[in-house]
Amino acid sequence: MSKETNRLLGHADEADGIEEYDNPLPDWWLGLFWFTIIWGIAYGVHYHFIGNRSQESELAAEMAAADARWPEQAQAEIQFAMSDAAVEAGAPVYTQNCAPCHAAGGEGVIGPSFLDDEWIHGGTATEVVAVIRNGVLEKGMVAWDGILSPEQINNVAAYVLDLHMDATGRTLEDVMSEPGAADGADAGGDAASDEGAAAAAEGAVSGAEP
Repeated sequence: MSKETNRLLGHADEADGIEEYDNPLPDWWLGLFWFTIIWGIAYGVHYHFIGNRSQESELAAEMAAADARWPEQAQAEIQFAMSDAAVEAGAPVYTQNCAPCHAAGGEGVIGPSFLDDEWIHGGTATEVVAVIRNGVLEKGMVAWDGILSPEQINNVAAYVLDLHMDATGRTLEDVMSEPGAADGADAGGDAASDEGAAAAAEGAVSGAEP
């Protein structure tokens, strides 16, 4: 049965003389149209209800596969060693990676200076190594662990501390002390001073008594 074609809808009077044909769509087009609707409904039901699949579950599966393929390696321990060789080896690594933020001479640009006694995260060797390894993301410093080798991190820390000691006069013993040791010593000294002052005051009061 042939379909009627080229039948005018008779809109000429309402559309400034423009005529419109009322030709039916081809059967293949209609079939494809209805097929996509039915397929879309079936796919949605299968994906979300029968197959129980979701983007979250697919992401979790992909992350698990990635973790299995590239397992996270534990941080290698760094036994800090200060030496002329370490300082010399750390200089080019510092220049390439650290100087843009801390300046070539360590005086600071965006990052803080190493040439004074004002350390934000501690100025001992242990603390400097920890900052280089783990970074300070909230202040824009990346974690260099995994980018630099443990030996390079040691050498950069040695170079930074060498700059610091040259500028401030601190000794190797100072920078090799345990974190917080200086604060503890200061606190102990303050406590001893307070106790001495209290004892002196008590003695003065006792001597003043008749």
